[in-house]
Parts: sequence; C-alpha cells; structure tokens
Amino acid sequence: MQKYFVGIDLGTGSTKAVAMDALGNTLATAQSYYPTSNPQPGYSEQNPDLIWRAFINCINKITTNLNVPPAAISFSSAMHSIMPVDEQGNALTDAMLWSDARSGDIAQKIRDNANGEDLYKHTGTAIYAMSPLFKLMWLRENDKEFFNKAFKFISIKEYVWFKLFDVFEVDYSIASAMGMFDVLQLKWYDKALDLAGISSAKLSTPVNTDHKRYVATVDNLPGIDTQTAFIIGASDGCCANLGGNAVRPGIGALTIGTSGAVRVGSKAPVYNYKAMTFNYLLNADIFICGGAVNNGGAAVDWLLKDFLKLEHVSDENYKYLFKTIDTVKPGSEGLVFLPYLYGERAPVWDAKSSGAFININIKHQQQHFLRAALEGVCFALNDVLNAVENPEEPIKEIVISGGFITSATWVQILADITGKKLVLLQGGDSSSVGAIYLAMEALGIDISPVINKEAQDRVEIEPNAEAHVIYSKIFPIYKKLYSDLKSSVHQLYDLNN
Repeated sequence: MQKYFVGIDLGTGSTKAVAMDALGNTLATAQSYYPTSNPQPGYSEQNPDLIWRAFINCINKITTNLNVPPAAISFSSAMHSIMPVDEQGNALTDAMLWSDARSGDIAQKIRDNANGEDLYKHTGTAIYAMSPLFKLMWLRENDKEFFNKAFKFISIKEYVWFKLFDVFEVDYSIASAMGMFDVLQLKWYDKALDLAGISSAKLSTPVNTDHKRYVATVDNLPGIDTQTAFIIGASDGCCANLGGNAVRPGIGALTIGTSGAVRVGSKAPVYNYKAMTFNYLLNADIFICGGAVNNGGAAVDWLLKDFLKLEHVSDENYKYLFKTIDTVKPGSEGLVFLPYLYGERAPVWDAKSSGAFININIKHQQQHFLRAALEGVCFALNDVLNAVENPEEPIKEIVISGGFITSATWVQILADITGKKLVLLQGGDSSSVGAIYLAMEALGIDISPVINKEAQDRVEIEPNAEAHVIYSKIFPIYKKLYSDLKSSVHQLYDLNN
C-alpha cells in the first residue's frame, strides 16, 4: 500500500482523524466524542484523559482499517486550553477550555489598562477570558493550591504530546494563542509572564510547527511503528486555513462548528485593537489573522434543545429545521437575533453579553425564530469579516468548513449576508487536512499535487443578489443593537450572577 499520513484534530467535543495519501486521496476517517463539564456558571472544563483515549481510539480505527502504519501523524488542536500538571505530566485539574469565562473581569481590567494594547500587539491574542494568560491569573487568585503545586501549565495538545514523548513542548501556533508568547520574537513575553505570576520555566519549550519526534516504544500505540514520524502541528484555525489553501491574499476561511471564526493569511500581523482581531502563527513566517465568535452551532443547538425542548437532537431534527426556514423570506420579516448566548468574542468582546430576539410581533412563528437564529450567527461572522478585511486587498472568496456545511440553506444564508463567493472543498475536515500538509512538508514531500486535487474537487456557492440587498439593509441595524442594549444587559447580568 502507498504510504499515508494522518491528521489528528483534538477538538472541543471530539477528536477527528483523516488518513490521506500523497496524492490527496482520503483513505479513511475516524471520530471519537467526549463531553465537556460546566460545574458552575462560567466554567467550561474537560478531562484531558478523555482526549488521550479518543486520540488512541482514532489511531486504532485508522490503522486497523488500513492495516499498515502511517508514515506520519500530525496534530491540529483547539486553542486556549490550560491546566496545571505535575512533573510526570499528570493533570492536577481538568483543563479550562476556550469557552471558560470565569476570568472575564480580570481580562476586562487589563483591557481597560493603558498597557492593554502593548500586550495585544506583542502576543497577538485578544484580551478576553478565553486567553490562558487570564485563566492563570484567575487560578493564582482563586485556586492557590493547584497554582502553587503546578510544575507546568499546558494545553490539551501538550498533554497528548507529553504522554507520547515525555517532554514538554508547545508549537508556535498554540503558543501564539496563549496571550503570553511574543509572536514577533518567537519567545515567551516577559511582561505577560509577570502578569501571570510565573516564569518561562512553568511553560513548555516553544518549537516550530514542523517539529517532529519518533516514539521509542509502540506498546500503547496500536498500528504504529518506530518509523512513524509525529509532527507537532498547529492550532485548528491555522490548520483549517492551510487545509483550505486559504493562506493567499484575497482568500478567506470561515468555520462554523460549536463556535465560529473568520481567518485570513498574512505575512505580518493585522492589528485592530477595537475589534481585537487575533494574529496567530501557522509557522514562523505566516500569520493567520481574524476573529472568533463564541456562538455558532452552539446557539442553534440551544434553540433546538432548550427553546424547542428537543431532548435528543437528531439528524431528522436538523432536516426539519432547515426545511422549515426555507419557507421564510430573507430577513425573517423583521425578526433579528443577537446570538450572544455564551458571551461573545470578536468584535464585541463582552463576557457579560447575552442573546436576544428583537422586534418580535404577532406574525412571527416558530420558523421565523429558527431562520433568525441562523441569520444572527451569520451576521456575527460578517461583523468579524468586516473587521479583518483589508479594503485595499478585498476578500474575493471564502473557503468554508465545519458542521454547518451539511446544510445548503445555512451556507446560502451566509453567502447572501456576506455577499462573497463561498468555496466548499471536498477533501474532508480542513483542520485535519492542514495538519497532514504540515506533516508532508516536514518530511520534504511536495504538497502541490494534493492542493491541485483539492482545487478540482471544489463547490462554489454564489450569493443571491436580491437577498444580499435585503441583508445589507439589516446588517447596520444588527451592528448597532448590542451597543444600544449593553447597559441594560450588564445590569441584568449583575442581578443574576
């Protein structure tokens, strides 16, 4: 059998694996799910051992299916997780995830401080509760026992990497999303470490995203041999851009999964302190710039599970949702949804924000609320797109990925709201594919045949001109709504928390 490569994406709700040969043919896929924990309001945690077991499970499924060891395994991973571990790499607590909001007040104080912009420009990470920097500050103030016990503070990817190789290393990409890494100097930023109350010795050694290692023993790794190269890889967002060939000027990438993000490739950071766009590293030379929203598929799931009281959401429920909203005209007859159910990141950056349906009247029925919810998520991402787009180099097309791509209705709404051509690639999960590209390049393999194949297997979705005109009139109203409501929302938040 021709040699193959595996891309592993360590996600918030599942680990995914894609096996691909050097010509870009997808040979096998696997996915293993796990839960998150919300023990208190604002808390979002995960047991890292579940992720390790999911990784082993996915590798086992791939190697059992293909019956030969892979040439390389490369990692993509969700960003912004952090946990204290001991010297043997054992987790002292569950990992705090990107969605953990308990450090929101700490982050806001830093953002209001005169030094906030300096911190943002050096680290590339938005000043918000998602940042591991502020999670560490919260731990130091509220959980001193585990803060003081920690030998290191690491992410979920570093946890898996340590279990494989018994060494604490972090790739530039994951490090650049921690709020403590100088993305220009490629080293830990002293001013950020001072805020966290730690030294660089408490963090892993930064390495480039093509860094590779080989395991000394394969006793606990089914289907792997000692010749299989392990590539440390990058973050999920950066890998998604690479996997979608969206690192060139004029090409954007947009993902809607549990959350959502808009990203563009750049040779230099794209700073916007007001919108707090991020600047993460794909490697030592390429930045992936953009913004993330908290509320993507999570907002739609809430609508189905809690608003419509569907205890177990099935594929049939989603089919019903999308069939129903096709009967409603663009704009949902004036009903507008602010999708900030889990607080919001770019460009609002308000952990106290909340969702709202605006302009409800007697003509609005269930289907209007369903369509308005999808439109609200797309309006939020269009807001980020406007913040990151360079007027001198406009985005001509957007490569899309994530769970939402299974709905032609949702994809068309996004095209109509943004007014951009959307491109859907058929090569599998873009983050896992991007990790494969990093592996191939790390081993000196030309990836152009794979990229050329991807270019042939693409589907283009054009915006509907009439719908875009309607949405262009609604969007300025959407943008203004939260600023009008913010004071009242904060008062209600304080009364109920």
